[in-house]
Amino acid sequence: MFSRILIANRGEVALRVIRAAREMGIETVAVYSTADRHSAHVRLADQAICIGRGPASDSYLNIPRIISAAEVANVDAIHPGYGFLAENAHFAEVCRSCNIEFIGPSVEAMNLLGDKVACKQLAIRQKVPTAPGSKGKITDEDDAVKLARDIGYPVIVKASAGGGGRGMRVAHNDIALRSGIKQAMAEAEAAFGDASVYIEKFIEKARHVEVQIIGDQHGNICHLFERDCTMQRRHQKLIEEAPCPVITEDERKELCGAAVRLAKAAGYYNAGTVEFLYDAVSRKFYLMEVNTRMQVEHPVTEMITGIDIVQTQIRVAAGEKLPFTQRQVQRNGHAIECRINAEDPARNFAPSPGKIEQFDMPGGFGVRVDTHCHSGYVVPPNYDSMIAKLIVHKPDREQAIIAMRRALREFRVEPIKTTIPLQADLMLNGNFRRSDVDIHFVERLLERKPG
Repeated sequence: MFSRILIANRGEVALRVIRAAREMGIETVAVYSTADRHSAHVRLADQAICIGRGPASDSYLNIPRIISAAEVANVDAIHPGYGFLAENAHFAEVCRSCNIEFIGPSVEAMNLLGDKVACKQLAIRQKVPTAPGSKGKITDEDDAVKLARDIGYPVIVKASAGGGGRGMRVAHNDIALRSGIKQAMAEAEAAFGDASVYIEKFIEKARHVEVQIIGDQHGNICHLFERDCTMQRRHQKLIEEAPCPVITEDERKELCGAAVRLAKAAGYYNAGTVEFLYDAVSRKFYLMEVNTRMQVEHPVTEMITGIDIVQTQIRVAAGEKLPFTQRQVQRNGHAIECRINAEDPARNFAPSPGKIEQFDMPGGFGVRVDTHCHSGYVVPPNYDSMIAKLIVHKPDREQAIIAMRRALREFRVEPIKTTIPLQADLMLNGNFRRSDVDIHFVERLLERKPG
């Protein structure tokens, strides 16, 4: 087992890794920017090293500085968390060349699954359902138009190398498709340094359902069931839950089996997520992408399975076998997570950085809060706006919704704007309570709201 690891991240995920490692008797090294000098992960780690100024390009995305910190601190491994360098195969390769274990999948698996076109081709060979679309990257607009007419509009243009809603455009006709290809390519080049795109049939009544997988370096791989991440805005998740409330046990078995099959074909190990779109009309699943890292919403899976995903990540990165078999992974109850973001939903989710003067967290049976914030904390403008994750776990979904509504009403974050009021309203929404939603539901709801 490792004796010392470095966390190449910040905020609540850095704290999550520090706590998991400390329970395993592993020392931790935090890295931080000048904007985060007073952050909780800096105080709680065994050692902390400043790696640059506030902008992420000068700190959390600066590979040479992170590697230098790791070498100075003499660490055995680096945990990337999520975001920043978590899915950067070059970073994983640099770690390997420096004899530092990367707590994540292999470079080869990251490269294969990180290219959405190559991933889709692998999925087709493994009989994993994929949406109708291009077999490879789009090289000719006329060919793209012909294909779109064959599979039927609307279609969606997607960046081959990225995610998070960047490099994506929906087209309902030829003109929009030609324009969307140009826009998506420009956005993908700026965001990922790779302008290549592909197209797929756009599923208008889709849910976002994903499967948590985890494997070891001995060929063992398990799924930890699925999560429903349908409640989003601009392709960014607001509310996640596990298990998915609308699929049958047969569909669950098919979905999770497909995820494991794809992961095995890719030679995957460590934690990852296989993401699907679920067509609520046809009740069919289509592969969307594979995230080669731990997800923000991993706590809902931890709550229903009782498995510490971060500690398991560390164990398999150190060469240990999975401490459980697929048969031993069982579901218990229902969990919901709300991502608490420093954003103003009334202003199109504009960021709301600034000083938090009051930060009162909820509690009670079955309530968990993952956060790095506190009264007096200043939310910097440099990074992602998520300031906390509120998770509840109850015997069934209805009880989980009631508990989440109560917890959101207790959660006080002032004076900055947050998503808490919106999420509290959503807990009362009839469509949400009936699970009659799709990935565009929140956006349609806000468009109808006056003011």
